[in-house]
Amino acid sequence: MNCTRFIKAALVALSLLPLAATHAAVNLGELERQAAAMREREAKVWKEREATQRVELQKQEKSLAEAAARRQRADNRTKTLDAEWTANDARITEFKDLLRQREGNLGELFGVTRQIAGDAANVLSSSMLSSQFRPVEGEEGREAFMRRIAAAKELPGIDELQRLWFELQREMTETSKVVRFKAPVKMRDGTLAEADVVRVGPFTAVADGKYLTYNSSTLQLEQLERELTPGLMRTARDLSGSTGEGYVSAVVDPARGAMIGMFSERPNIIERIQHGEVVNYVILFVGILAVVLALYQYIYLFMQRAKVAAQLKNLSQPTSNNPLGRVLLAMHEGDVAGQSAEVVELKISEAVLREVPKLQRFQAFLRLGVAAGPLLGLIGTVIGMIVTFHVITSTGSSDPKMMAHGIGQAMMATVLGIGIAIPLLFINQGMTALSNIVTRILDEQSQAVLANELLRRNPFMTRSLEEARRLDRG
Repeated sequence: MNCTRFIKAALVALSLLPLAATHAAVNLGELERQAAAMREREAKVWKEREATQRVELQKQEKSLAEAAARRQRADNRTKTLDAEWTANDARITEFKDLLRQREGNLGELFGVTRQIAGDAANVLSSSMLSSQFRPVEGEEGREAFMRRIAAAKELPGIDELQRLWFELQREMTETSKVVRFKAPVKMRDGTLAEADVVRVGPFTAVADGKYLTYNSSTLQLEQLERELTPGLMRTARDLSGSTGEGYVSAVVDPARGAMIGMFSERPNIIERIQHGEVVNYVILFVGILAVVLALYQYIYLFMQRAKVAAQLKNLSQPTSNNPLGRVLLAMHEGDVAGQSAEVVELKISEAVLREVPKLQRFQAFLRLGVAAGPLLGLIGTVIGMIVTFHVITSTGSSDPKMMAHGIGQAMMATVLGIGIAIPLLFINQGMTALSNIVTRILDEQSQAVLANELLRRNPFMTRSLEEARRLDRG
């Protein structure tokens, strides 16, 4: 330390030599005094620095002690956390084993829950009850909820299981009820209107006397595009206007509206005939023409039979307004009385044959209709099959919906052909029987007239006949 001070003093003295040379008046006492002052100042500075360094050293030693303490505490906490982690890991492993055990016990329940939810989703998708129990804003719909449960990868919670049970119970309970409620209904013109709906379980729904069908995509009830039969529409009006007292007839569709929808889409007889095109019109023309002619001939035969019956009661005064009267009048024409028996017989036969064509007219046409009806139906069947094969060839598939046009055309032609043949067959047989009655009366009476004429001309024939009868009795 002294050596250092000495060197510093020497350096100061050397720095002051030029100043001493310049100021020769400076004495050594002053220099000594200045050097002493300088040493005091330096000593003071060094003391201050030493004190500062000592304070700083104490702070660092204190910080080091605090860091060592923190490290010790951290080491202790690390050991504690490590022990806790080991214990927690063991508990997690234990809980995982317990969870796997319990999941194994609930696995069957989970599978049954998913299966039930999937089946229920298919039922609810076509259930009319969904139109009544519509989800509130922001709530998951019944069908969407069931499909989510059916596709879940983990067991549903208790709330979801409770809702699953509730929806199933409500569906079963409402199935047995007939209720009336307000719901939006899509009309045939596409507008949406609030209507008073009467629902028979999930099977049938009516509003304002019209049947409704359920659209699962819009969750709305819609009116059928076409009317049903008058009897079914009357049932719908009675059900829609019922007051809830007593019993009212109703239509129950076990297919939940699908069968009523299909029934409404069935074409009527006019549409089926139009579907068959030209062949069906030809068949109908033949049938209608035959029926009209048969009706006209039936009226004629009934009138002639009544007139013949009246003439039978008065054979002595024949009239020309009936076939029998005209046959009887033929005996009094011209010189018949002077002709031979053969001529008289021919004359009577001519009169009978003159009446037969009028009595048997149109029968040949009816027989032709009976034979031609099935043949015309066969032509329509062949045309329908050709259309069907053409569709198969054009599309390259055998889709029943695409083949339905040709098959329907073929079947309808067959039905019409047989349909006119069978009635015409009975009509023709009845007409033949009726005309045969009148013809038989003409034959009998003509033979009787001829026999009387022969007996009148040959009186001995009468005596011979009496003797023959007497011999037979003997």
